[in-house]
Amino acid sequence: MFKKKKLNKIIVSENSFNDNDPYKIIGSNISVVNVLREEGTDIEEIHDDAMLSYYVDFYLAQYNNGNFSQFVWNSKWDEELIENIAIGLEKMGAEKHLQFFEEQCSKVENLSKEELDAFLDGEYFGENPTRDLLNNDAFFDIDEKLIELNSKWLKNHPDLKVHSIDDMFAAIEKFLGRKIEKY
Repeated sequence: MFKKKKLNKIIVSENSFNDNDPYKIIGSNISVVNVLREEGTDIEEIHDDAMLSYYVDFYLAQYNNGNFSQFVWNSKWDEELIENIAIGLEKMGAEKHLQFFEEQCSKVENLSKEELDAFLDGEYFGENPTRDLLNNDAFFDIDEKLIELNSKWLKNHPDLKVHSIDDMFAAIEKFLGRKIEKY
């Protein structure tokens, strides 16, 4: 059986690693993941922890933009994604966020299949009691900063590989086994 290759490094730019803005390294990881995905790389081929950072950032962005209900709706409540976010939060040491996430997940799990399907297949805006039930502004009062935890975790990761922009693309091309058009 043909075994797919696996990227064994989390690749980020030197500029993002050295920047004082903790989001820069997260953004660099996201950019690398996006390039790999655009070039046809399967998620299973990308470093697991690069994907966990990516997923936690997705969760945070969705929550900040539209609360928990938006995350549920836009993720279509993908069980693998939910599990990976929980793993990512745990690995980053975001204990309070993990506890809150699990409490919010239990709200979804307490919905009937019909209620969840109706929410996911229905209109998000307008009158929507399921959306209102899932929202919880207590997220914004949690005294852990997810961006800082994610950034610190990436910066201290044993598989982190910091490159100049040119070397970053060279590493991606080496993994892909072909040249890519730079963005």
